[in-house]
Amino acid sequence: MSELSPFDARLVGLITALSPQSRKSLAVAVSKRLRASQQQNIKRQQAPDGTPYAPRKTPLRKTKRLRDRAMFSKLRSTRYMKAKGNSDDAVVEFVGRVQRMANVHHYGLRDRPSPNSDPVKYEERPLLGFSKDDIEKIEDELIMHLSR
Repeated sequence: MSELSPFDARLVGLITALSPQSRKSLAVAVSKRLRASQQQNIKRQQAPDGTPYAPRKTPLRKTKRLRDRAMFSKLRSTRYMKAKGNSDDAVVEFVGRVQRMANVHHYGLRDRPSPNSDPVKYEERPLLGFSKDDIEKIEDELIMHLSR
């Protein structure tokens, strides 16, 4: 049993005592801070636990254009990575057509780069997740919101 479990129980009580609109604003604030953290992890080319992404495979042709650009540079934009919140939860997710591509890279699945090509096994590159810093940011946001 955790030393903080009585604290957690009281914290849950404080959150449930908030009005639905206040809980929604808290969830939106938390999701936006998490999205910013996840965007920074993707920009640094590292998983949420701090390990670097597996490098790209060397292409058969000598194309320098793809190698110069960082992986997932467009994927981390707010156009594709959405932060949502309501009175019950806070969500950071990929939306649209990029969601399938993000899942393939996140879990290291097989996919076809183009419709006529053979399936390729991609390396596992976790895009979303929690780190200790993320949990501390959530706690800070929660304390700030409750102290208002």
